[in-house]
Amino acid sequence: MAQKTIQGIYKAPQGHWVGDGFPVRSLFAYNSKGQQISPFLLLDHAGPANFEPSSQPRGVGEHPHRGFETVTIVYQGEVSHRDSTGKGGTIYPGDVQWMTAGNGILHDEFHSEAFTERGGIMEMAQLWVNLPKEHKMAQPGYQAIKSDDIPNLTLEGGSLRVIAGEYQGKQGPAHTYSPLNVWDLSMQSGQSQRVDINEQWNAIVVVLKGSISINEHQAGADDTIIFNNSGSEIQITAEEDSTLLLLSGQPLNEPIVGAGPFVMNSEEEIMQAFDDFKSGKFGQSLS
Repeated sequence: MAQKTIQGIYKAPQGHWVGDGFPVRSLFAYNSKGQQISPFLLLDHAGPANFEPSSQPRGVGEHPHRGFETVTIVYQGEVSHRDSTGKGGTIYPGDVQWMTAGNGILHDEFHSEAFTERGGIMEMAQLWVNLPKEHKMAQPGYQAIKSDDIPNLTLEGGSLRVIAGEYQGKQGPAHTYSPLNVWDLSMQSGQSQRVDINEQWNAIVVVLKGSISINEHQAGADDTIIFNNSGSEIQITAEEDSTLLLLSGQPLNEPIVGAGPFVMNSEEEIMQAFDDFKSGKFGQSLS
């Protein structure tokens, strides 16, 4: 079985703040990688960062989205969410929030009240997943996925959580609009793991913590490895305890046009999104 060839290994840019609660580094984004990463659009790694106790929750206030999904994976800390569908709640370490913006949603994200009061380390990753053209205007939705509901496969020297898609016969709980896998992999130092990816799918590995050798190349914390479609085998050896996200999916092969919180297929659809947001068509405000 042939190894997947590496298209490139990319260092994360300088970090920035999202609101006052999430110091993030954008590890990849569609405006520079485009079709190479479809159906994925963007990945932010927030933290790990220490927050002192406070009486005022930190986070990011009400804002809109249209045309894609956000997937929030909490590693440390607690994040509370509200949106204009009336859904909400707190996600804890190991939990995942899968939100479908569809035809338009308003939401906010803050540190939970309990985490705000006690302080501590906050770390999470937020992935943007594109919606196929036929589902861009789907009804907004929200999947609250508890850690206990995510299949956790024990590997030699590690573990793999199947958040979406399938691995070794285990199905992830997330509903998706196109075929894709989101795997959360933990590896102990010195251990190796081979994974196989559909040869026709795009594949990305993100190193959230640690350092690895991957198909005989070196990668460290906050590096992104993007693969070509040729070959199917990925061989990973952890050079220290490591946490990785393995993302793969069937490319959508559709135009990608984005502006701020909207990702559509044309400039006209982007203009319509701004008009619809300004005219209050994204649901009732949370305030």
